[in-house]
Amino acid sequence: MKDTSLFNARVRAMVRSAVAATACAAIVAGCGGSAPLFTSDGRPTTVVQCSAGSAWDNCTEHARAICGGDIDILQRSDADGQHKLLFACKAK
Repeated sequence: MKDTSLFNARVRAMVRSAVAATACAAIVAGCGGSAPLFTSDGRPTTVVQCSAGSAWDNCTEHARAICGGDIDILQRSDADGQHKLLFACKAK
């Protein structure tokens, strides 16, 4: 029988590396964008994309779910068939 624990550990390490690389790429890509990374009071911003065929409320509710409460909408835009909502979670 093969020792699958070593194989599983290698797979988990590869998955962690792939996730880390994806996160780093997203951060670097965000550096070139026009959206601010933080509000003037230091809160991080997030962009949610929803289908332009759906209501803006879908994006807003998704943003509220991410924050676990109220949000401050900083910018709304439509591009490439997508609603894009830039928001920051309200301070608790």
